[in-house]
Amino acid sequence: MLEMYRNMEGDGVGLWFSSSLCIDVCACAHARVGTQMATGKGYDGAYGNGHTTTVHAFFSLIQRKYTCLCLYKHSPSVEVGSSVGHFHGGSIVSVVNEGIVASFLPVLKGLSFESAMVQDPKRCNSCKDSASSRDSPGWTRSSPFPDEVLDRVLSLMESHKDRSSVSLVCKDWYNAERWSRSHVFIGNCYSVSPEIVARRFPNIRSVTLKGKPRFSDFNLVPQNWGADICAWLAVFAAAYPFLEELRLKRMAVSDESLEFIATSFPCFKSLSLLSCDGFSTDGLKSIASHCKVKLLRYGVRNLTELDLQENVMDDLGGGWLSCFPENFVTLEVLNFASLNTDVSFEALEALVTRCKSLRVLKVNKNITLEQLQRLLVRAPQLVELGTGSFQQDLKPRVYAELENAFNNCKNLHTLSGLWEANFLYLPVLYVASASLTFLNLSYACLRSSELAKLVAHCPSLRRLWLLRDLGFVMAAASLCGFMSETIEDARLQSWDMPQEEDSIIKFRGSNLYFLVQVLDTVEDKGLEAVGSSCPLLEELRVFPADPFDQDIVHGVTESGFVAVSRGCRRLHYVLYFCRQMSNAAVATIVQNCPDFTHFRLCIMNPGQPDYLTNEPMDEAFGAVVKTCTKLQRLAVSGLLTDLTFEYIGKYAKNLETLSVAFAGSSDLGMQCVLGGCTKLRKLEIRDCPFGNAALLSGLEKYESMRSLWMSACNVTMNGCRLLAKEMPRLNVEVMKDDESDDSQADKVYVYRSVAGPRQDAPPFVLTL
Repeated sequence: MLEMYRNMEGDGVGLWFSSSLCIDVCACAHARVGTQMATGKGYDGAYGNGHTTTVHAFFSLIQRKYTCLCLYKHSPSVEVGSSVGHFHGGSIVSVVNEGIVASFLPVLKGLSFESAMVQDPKRCNSCKDSASSRDSPGWTRSSPFPDEVLDRVLSLMESHKDRSSVSLVCKDWYNAERWSRSHVFIGNCYSVSPEIVARRFPNIRSVTLKGKPRFSDFNLVPQNWGADICAWLAVFAAAYPFLEELRLKRMAVSDESLEFIATSFPCFKSLSLLSCDGFSTDGLKSIASHCKVKLLRYGVRNLTELDLQENVMDDLGGGWLSCFPENFVTLEVLNFASLNTDVSFEALEALVTRCKSLRVLKVNKNITLEQLQRLLVRAPQLVELGTGSFQQDLKPRVYAELENAFNNCKNLHTLSGLWEANFLYLPVLYVASASLTFLNLSYACLRSSELAKLVAHCPSLRRLWLLRDLGFVMAAASLCGFMSETIEDARLQSWDMPQEEDSIIKFRGSNLYFLVQVLDTVEDKGLEAVGSSCPLLEELRVFPADPFDQDIVHGVTESGFVAVSRGCRRLHYVLYFCRQMSNAAVATIVQNCPDFTHFRLCIMNPGQPDYLTNEPMDEAFGAVVKTCTKLQRLAVSGLLTDLTFEYIGKYAKNLETLSVAFAGSSDLGMQCVLGGCTKLRKLEIRDCPFGNAALLSGLEKYESMRSLWMSACNVTMNGCRLLAKEMPRLNVEVMKDDESDDSQADKVYVYRSVAGPRQDAPPFVLTL
């Protein structure tokens, strides 16, 4: 039931939904405006009979000054701080952002409701009355909120966080959101069972599912840890026969599973596999062979997306590409850039020619420049292109044809691949560079001067990747404790240290989602060029060429970072590897760019102090958390004492993810973070002095977090057992290393779950 109340003396709005939950929008701590409205006939009240107010006018009030929107249940009084004052009278369910309000506007605009009796102004002169006043005589219940309006509102909400918040309003809204949800995101496949998901959401069309912990990207999670997709597919086939989209990350996927997907979902359209393992190109043959099937009951199934990124798979050859039927024409996204073997170019060319709606094409490095020219001629409509090898001898005629092909790609905004790019052929890209917003040069070895020339032709560039010697990058990332990110974020892949007979580091590859990523061989001059040429830059990532070369004399320093911050004031995401940094430089950077949401600084030598003053780097990260109030993710490095973590706990109130390595003085550091960071969801720690006292200080915190990872710390098995005993709804898993002390907990992975302990844990995973 929807009741809206109005007090003419203020500038805030309160909405009562059902009889137990209120959405309260406040602009000040002591004054608010509310309009009590109902869908039926008007009620007699102090301000007249049958007073009619449109919802459009109501929302015009919301658009004026309101600064927060909170949901809370009527329950024993709990004080909750907000940016504008304090709310009393309920436990917070969720914080709803302005996207929910925005979803109402196009639906409710023009609808009118007849207001009910307005509450006595004396009873609402302070926000503190909001919960208790609901049961006062001044309140009158109204008729149910129209289902058709609610359904329309929910259909406009794309954020799963917003939908989850809406489902907590009341039982009617819970059921409406349950039946209308078509996409579900599951960040940990062991946090819930497929049966629970199927019961909760009966009409799912799209699933995003993540498996192994992110530390599997650094080879810190043993092989055969789990995360098999098989059990999920069995439930999905029975519960979701109309499933159209499946996006998997770090899941174990077999050829049999791919064949099951190809044959069990008659409406299937989209498959994305990122950092998965266990399958081969034979599984891809099943997907290609069944991409277009005539079904008597469901019509024709047409695959639109096949996205393969950085998977560990058996590449048995490119014959799978020939399995697409000759009458198949609906493909829109095709990405096989991470495959190593040759593919049938004739089959690829024919497929590209048939699929007139193809928007994204990313081929592997075995496609030559001449073959690329032929593909571009047949697909000038591409918006994203991943090229093959960019290093071969071209005759003038072929060069001109390739340049003309790029010139005809008027819609191209993303360019990647460019394997081993030769700077002699980079000018062929200039004709298409004006519209580029994302340029990935991860496999092109460019110097500062070459980078400056290319970037000068990209006035619209927002995303730039430059990377070389990737294996060393992986080693550096693990050494410095920087963890990879989620499906919408950047990530580093797993790496293996070289064996005696190896001369290079082995690695799976990378899939780094960010706006700028540069190799430190471009030096500070290269970053200065980026700062002067890319004023719209929002994200910067700088990786080292060789983190083990202690005698290196080139590379980026704090000067390059400061130069970028001066020229790119929109910068809000940074991952920066360097060998020296100062407290003063970091303070300058965050003053220039105070809107950082992600700040990840890796000083290559663990325990490195301020190179100018020889002081700890505490004040640098103190400046970050004090200045950047929107900070959501932080990764720290250098010589750090507990003072850094005191700053984090006191000021980083919006922090969601914290990565820590080789830092801290005592258990107090971790205790400050767990006690102060109210929105913390992920905590990743390695090689720190934190022990049992620090681990157990988060007993009441862990259930509101997604996960905790601790490796090479001072945690014991007894501490983990006590945590598991005190918090039975948490899954506490310990991975033991060979020949390790039986009393020590080498790697601890703690996560919340509504499904209980997993049943497929291998012997080396101890579930407490």
